[in-house]
Amino acid sequence: MTETAPRPTLEAVAARAGVSRATVSRVVNGAQGVRDALAERVRRAVEELGYVPNRAARSLVTRRHDAVAVVAAEPEARVFADPYFAQQLRGISKELTAHDNQLVLLLTEGREDHARVGRYLAGGHVDGALVFSLHLDDPLPGLVRSAGLPTVFGGRPGWDDGRDDVVYVDSDNRGGARDAVRHLAGLGRTRIAHITGPLDQTSAADRLAGFRDVRGDADPGLVARGDFTSGGGERAMRELLDRRPDLDAVFAANDLTAAGALRVLRERGRRVPDDVAVVGFDDMLPVAEQTDPPLTTVRQDIEEMGRLMARLLLRGLTHAAPGDGHDVADEGSRAPAGPTSGVILPTTLVHRATT
Repeated sequence: MTETAPRPTLEAVAARAGVSRATVSRVVNGAQGVRDALAERVRRAVEELGYVPNRAARSLVTRRHDAVAVVAAEPEARVFADPYFAQQLRGISKELTAHDNQLVLLLTEGREDHARVGRYLAGGHVDGALVFSLHLDDPLPGLVRSAGLPTVFGGRPGWDDGRDDVVYVDSDNRGGARDAVRHLAGLGRTRIAHITGPLDQTSAADRLAGFRDVRGDADPGLVARGDFTSGGGERAMRELLDRRPDLDAVFAANDLTAAGALRVLRERGRRVPDDVAVVGFDDMLPVAEQTDPPLTTVRQDIEEMGRLMARLLLRGLTHAAPGDGHDVADEGSRAPAGPTSGVILPTTLVHRATT
């Protein structure tokens, strides 16, 4: 039987560095008040001995767990099937990993899941939470507040509870939608339809508002409700063609919706873009470049959104309350006036073959 060598202890590091155990503890836990020369001796001893801090003991000293809850208000099947969530989680994971923090993924599908997530968040397991894909009636904001956790939201908040410390990261959904519809109008299209996302989410509501900013006088029959899925895009496209067979353009609320719409247009014998031009939203490359034909779409940097969410949360945990507006201004993005602090990332129109 192979014997395992004992793990180096704080005492061993202290002996190697020629300092007290308390000094080693302060250096290892990132506390202030240790002279540079002593701190360097401790770090050198830690490296030579291969000392690994005990996370449980460290959390007692720092009151930090180095773990962040990432809460997606969507069922498991949706999160793991939609490339949007993969890109956002990639950005979050990269930022947390760079700062030696663990990602704890929590998904919600029903009332029981909300209760479970609420208990976990209140249980003192994580230092903060990143919450995204919220719906307007979602109890998650209240659960996070009850847990007393610093939180950054993905997407513009759609609620008003009188609090002034809401921090969020979003894309310019309304402006991107305006660009998409103006592009279609500039091509001479006059009967432009819109397939929305789920309108209990602010991103979908903002994209519909952007459509109406440009086509405020459009026939209500040219708007059909989708759900950010390809199946929803198919259903909405059939509905639109049945109501308005003369439509000549479609702005879809996201790329998956556009992919579903393209399939139905092909089934109905409509040539894209000759008969009907199509624009999506997101520029998710696994989708937008593989549709037939490749999709013109509004690009938002989904991975960057995730990275900034994590960065703002970690910065707030380290330095100040997350609601400090200076956190937003430092990123060089537009911050809306008002009590909330938001980073709004720009969008760009990417031209491909569907227009």
